[in-house]
Amino acid sequence: MPLQRLNTSASPIARFGLGLAAVGRPGYINVGRKADLPADRSVDTMRARAHQLLDTAYDRGVRYIDAARSYGRAEEFLATWLRTRPDARDVVIGSKWGYTYTADWRTDAEVHEVKEHSTSAYDRQLAETRALLGSRLDLYQIHSVTQDSPALTDRALHDRLATLAAEGVTIGLSTSGPGQAEAIRAALAVTVAGEPLFGSVQATYNVLEPSAGEALAEAHAAGRTVIVKEAMANGRLADRHAIGPDTAVLREIAQETGASCDAVALAMVTSRPWVNVVLSGAATVDQLTSNLTAADLRLRADQLERLAALTQPADGYWAHRSRLVWA
Repeated sequence: MPLQRLNTSASPIARFGLGLAAVGRPGYINVGRKADLPADRSVDTMRARAHQLLDTAYDRGVRYIDAARSYGRAEEFLATWLRTRPDARDVVIGSKWGYTYTADWRTDAEVHEVKEHSTSAYDRQLAETRALLGSRLDLYQIHSVTQDSPALTDRALHDRLATLAAEGVTIGLSTSGPGQAEAIRAALAVTVAGEPLFGSVQATYNVLEPSAGEALAEAHAAGRTVIVKEAMANGRLADRHAIGPDTAVLREIAQETGASCDAVALAMVTSRPWVNVVLSGAATVDQLTSNLTAADLRLRADQLERLAALTQPADGYWAHRSRLVWA
């Protein structure tokens, strides 16, 4: 199975993946986008940026790429890149369904995406993904599952997902919100014909919001691939944004190690033995290059303990995230 290559790779850089949320559409909630992207965010401009990042990631050794139906044209950009890189047959491709992109390539849309975890949404979005990625789809995840999501109890949907799994595609889910741990544990219990349905879990985990950690460790122990998203807290842990008193420890450790704040934040995540892949959500090549330096950064036990002091209450973290502006 393609995901197994990520689980067994001996290369430190292979523990990093590239997420396309920030470059598949003109608007997103990462802070600092006005500095990261040009004023011209046409489809051609964003496609060129996505391809530039994909080239850099692949050439550096990254072998997992993460997209979603709701990431604007991310799947399309990825598909066109794959056609220009016949050498990239070893890339593992993951995408997600469950949100529909509705912003019509605008940053000022009132609603950017609409969530629906129904069988009809799955059927429609799988067809759309297949039309773009075809047989290159290795992992298909339910997008942003919460503990009350019908996707955790809908047996008809589970049967459809099991059919896709029988075709060789790993079925996974991503989680969101302060109840991530509960959603992960509920997903681990889902079976079809006596077999676990979900082969991977993708969750938010970072120095500010580590509440899903124990559940992710349980998922890893149960044989699931664990993918960490938003390890940079939507850009809040980058050098130019980690300037408040709540991130002073992060800056101190960056100075001690000679690394960037983002590298320290990512190295904390990769220090967890249950993490298979941590995503970079970079919007620029410089950001990606800096993120990947975390592959060679080893934090001391005392530094990891100090970073733990940055933990925020999960409810407060997610309330703050919900107020981030699409830009």
